Amino acid sequence: MPLNMTKIAFGAKSWEDLAGWYEDRQEIRLTTRYQPKRHEEMIGGSLYWILNHALVARSEILGFEQTPEGRWWIHLEPKLTRVHPQPKRAHQGWRYLKEDDAPKDVADGDDIGDAMPGKMMGKLQRLGLI
Repeated sequence: MPLNMTKIAFGAKSWEDLAGWYEDRQEIRLTTRYQPKRHEEMIGGSLYWILNHALVARSEILGFEQTPEGRWWIHLEPKLTRVHPQPKRAHQGWRYLKEDDAPKDVADGDDIGDAMPGKMMGKLQRLGLI
């Protein structure tokens, strides 16, 4: 099973902002200072985006490449797949996410309705209510 990662959708205020990052793009790549130690396990996994304290979408990780400046590009599939929202605290940089802990994709035709805000989901989950 490939390893996944999580990253905050910094600058995105809504789902529409995040989806707009992917519109009409042939290539999506993120820049990071350091190559993940477990990068080989991550190819074929996904990068899960955190928006408003919840995992909301993912893109497949296609590979890693060093930039001329010595940083690293994370190449992503230029397709954003919506997932069932799952609470996730904010963090700096990226974090690993095991397949068992990753949220399920929203199937075509499914409606997730008005998703509960991530902070509220997290509090209710800690209380054992969801």
